[in-house]
Amino acid sequence: MGAHALDHDHDHDLDNLATLARAALVREIDRSGAWAADPVWRAAFEEVPRHLFVPYYYVGAVGGFERVWGEDPDPRSREHWVRGAYADAPLATRVRDGELVSSSSQPSLMAMMLTALEVREGDAVLEIGAGTGYNAALLAHRLGDRLVTTVDLDPEITESARRHLATAGYHPTVVTADGARGVPERAPFDRIIATCTLTSIPRPWLAQCRPGARILAPLATGLIALSVRDAGHAEGRFLHTPAYFVPLRGASRPEESEPQDLRELPRRARGDELFRFLLTLAGSGLDPYEAYELWERESRPVRERYGVTVDGADAWAWLDDPEGPYAWPLP
Repeated sequence: MGAHALDHDHDHDLDNLATLARAALVREIDRSGAWAADPVWRAAFEEVPRHLFVPYYYVGAVGGFERVWGEDPDPRSREHWVRGAYADAPLATRVRDGELVSSSSQPSLMAMMLTALEVREGDAVLEIGAGTGYNAALLAHRLGDRLVTTVDLDPEITESARRHLATAGYHPTVVTADGARGVPERAPFDRIIATCTLTSIPRPWLAQCRPGARILAPLATGLIALSVRDAGHAEGRFLHTPAYFVPLRGASRPEESEPQDLRELPRRARGDELFRFLLTLAGSGLDPYEAYELWERESRPVRERYGVTVDGADAWAWLDDPEGPYAWPLP
């Protein structure tokens, strides 16, 4: 038997391994309850081959990152690549000068976000942050290519996303542009989902939404679900889950603020994820001591007690009530 035939056999084995690994991932997401509210998403995860969207990725190694890829000459390394592609974990997909610039999100978090997006058949969806193209493929699987648009600022990212999507048999609209400005030529949208962290809500998104549209986006270290009333107004609360994403790059991104000095605070607050969320959300609107006092006084509020209101030029985050005493302006 020639080397070519052996290669072919091995590719066949890899395909089988991918099928088994994908089924195992679907069972794991199922157990997590991520799509319990909308189990139609299960079919998309069963059928969209994630490994085609991550032809290579990076794993942390001593002194930096090590590349794992599907064309590795060593068959064992190729198997390692396939198994990793179907782990319920985020994958580093682009590293520049030792820094992570793009990643493929954890599949169970993607499933939870897609479920929380509350799409209906016929909805036009805009995704901010094309990443590998995998999330756009899941959306296109459910809604059809015509209704899905994904945008990214980086032409390298959009080019590879388009290539991965085509390889997997999906052809949604992939646009290279500043996601903070939306994609006006494809508007209006019924749903907008962002897969990068925002510091504020870009106003062009609201103008490109139909009334009643839903926007789901990472903000601070949470996920905000906004209901859009019209081009100037939107409001909603945070979901219960934490979410950490690469920041949105582009026109509207203000400089990151300096990390605050928390050394004087009690250790239980410093290390508490929900306290950090409050600090990040309130930004310069609260110093760490005020934040700590509020956090204790309000019995360490969970994420769902916080929300965001956009009213014309103003936008603010709040606790419990948009008109209540606890409100902090967003940039």
